[in-house]
Amino acid sequence: MFEALAKKIEKLTLELVDIQSVVGSSDENIVSEKVYEKFTEMEYFKKHPENLMYVMAKDDEPLNRKSVVAVLKGEKAKSDKTLVLIGHTDTVGVSDYGVNAEFATKPDQLIEKLRNVTLPEDVRKDLESGEYYFGRGMFDMKSGTSTLMSIVEMLSEDVENFEGNLIMAAVCDEEGGSKGMLSVVEELIKIQEREGFEYLAVIDTDYSAPRFEGDNTRYIYVGTVGKLMPSFYVIGAEAHAGDPFKGIDSNHISSAITEEMNFNFEYCDEAEGEVTVPPISLRQQDLKPEYSVQTNRASYLYFNFSTHSSTPDQMMDKVVKGAEKAFQKVIDRLQEEHKKYSESNNFPYEKLPWEARVLTYAELYEKVKAEMGDELDKIMDDLSDKLLEDINIDDRIYSLKMVERLHELWSDGNPVVVAYYSPPYYPHIYVKGETDLEKKLMDTVEAVMKGNTSKYDVQVKKFYPYISDLSYAAAPREEGAVESLMDNMPGYGKKYDLPLAEMQKLNLPVVNIGPFGKDAHKFTERLEIDYSFNVAPKLVYDTIMGLLK
Repeated sequence: MFEALAKKIEKLTLELVDIQSVVGSSDENIVSEKVYEKFTEMEYFKKHPENLMYVMAKDDEPLNRKSVVAVLKGEKAKSDKTLVLIGHTDTVGVSDYGVNAEFATKPDQLIEKLRNVTLPEDVRKDLESGEYYFGRGMFDMKSGTSTLMSIVEMLSEDVENFEGNLIMAAVCDEEGGSKGMLSVVEELIKIQEREGFEYLAVIDTDYSAPRFEGDNTRYIYVGTVGKLMPSFYVIGAEAHAGDPFKGIDSNHISSAITEEMNFNFEYCDEAEGEVTVPPISLRQQDLKPEYSVQTNRASYLYFNFSTHSSTPDQMMDKVVKGAEKAFQKVIDRLQEEHKKYSESNNFPYEKLPWEARVLTYAELYEKVKAEMGDELDKIMDDLSDKLLEDINIDDRIYSLKMVERLHELWSDGNPVVVAYYSPPYYPHIYVKGETDLEKKLMDTVEAVMKGNTSKYDVQVKKFYPYISDLSYAAAPREEGAVESLMDNMPGYGKKYDLPLAEMQKLNLPVVNIGPFGKDAHKFTERLEIDYSFNVAPKLVYDTIMGLLK
């Protein structure tokens, strides 16, 4: 049975990879249509076309991308038990392949082209081994999506002896803003209410890679990492470059915040001995529009923070303290240097007037609202509407413009740092075993691991370490957590929105059982053939059957 399944997965993977589906392009719909077509060819969906549908991505003009949702209802006995299976159909771009970009989705041709490219030793070894498929989307993640589709097909062929239900979602835009999954979340709630399904868990088959040099372990992840984007709008005090101590440079403050947080292990999030990667700066930029010898007054920066257990309110408290510490270091340094400068020139020394101030966006809004009343809400709503006239405005720039305007309206022009959140937000899902569903998933995965007779060392970890659509199977339920996110994300609900109520209602534990490979998002992206087609699919199948037992 599994030998035939492996061949089917391999064939389908190559078919899907052959269709270029770069995120943010109209080509995403071409692969969605191929997936839909593949389901229509299955006998079950010929008999039950009502169980196959497109789900349009919300607010996605002009691309109007779509995901595919297929519902398989077992017929052995009446059961409401249902599993959600997800995989994405988009990929990152192919420009990194250079002159070989046209072959990026042609694995057979690409491997010959790569023989003439200078490659790292480990890549060259894998290339010559014959044990890997190279190509964009082979690894991330059309092989995983093909695995789920093929398992659904296999079960549909004997649906009379299958008990329980599966909902398979092949989603668009995972590599971008996750509009596919976010729209599917809302559809899942509609299906649940219509069918009376009892959702048990979400199974994803996104990729699994070595975690360090020489790592040969294959991983199953029960749970997933989250992501927050703490951002800082920095206001200093301008001065002439020939008299800089009369001001305080916003670039100096923003650089100190970067120095404080970037790669700082103190900001890692730990749970059960698993630690996130440290924060990394994704942008740091001053906002001076022209050249002049005036020092810079305004800057902004934002970071990628990974989470295992910290909620948005907890993280905001942490980064505010960090920004205050960084700001104070700048002031202390300026005082020292100003004193040296004054003494060396025989000038009288006077202590500089600066104070380290950090406010959250919510706190700033309260201060300005106290001054302006309801007029503030109208001004901010009008600005939001104006910004949204540009349908291509970046989420981060939208947030920045909202913070800039709010600060402009404040009567206090002294130096300050405003801490806020930029989109996107991915909740972590920490499967602790505290609920019946969590216990069921953990026990099932443990049983599957005991039954693993393959030659591979397969280990279970708590958190899938790569940002993925798994995050949207739940949302924080702790008091104040979601409210802190919404209050401190400028314009939340207008430019950027999440179906938080639906996510909280789903509240599902998650597991990722993916193919094995290396170098996702690089031109050396490659899929290890044996484990990915012969072992991982059986682990997925066994997990499905164990959960529905």
